[in-house]
Amino acid sequence: MKSEDVPFVGGPLDGRVLSVLTGMTGNPPKVYEVPVPGADGEKPTTLVYRRVPVAHTRRVGLTQGWQYEYDPEGKPSGGPKWPWTKPQRDASP
Repeated sequence: MKSEDVPFVGGPLDGRVLSVLTGMTGNPPKVYEVPVPGADGEKPTTLVYRRVPVAHTRRVGLTQGWQYEYDPEGKPSGGPKWPWTKPQRDASP
């Protein structure tokens, strides 16, 4: 398995560089979710980071690298967004 060192920007992991496994295309996943256990009976939370390009090449516009930016709303992705699927509703009352 190959991995890539990816910097994290914003949130609790700000400034850290973690080794992230790459997929079949050689890119890290679009969304990186970090589970955080709750303290003293609180429910656990999940920190969500989204992949963004760091820079592009001048002539062709290829991506030169990736970084993860913190998503404060923290809604994990629900999978592919097909035109015929309905948006998911929150289960919380």
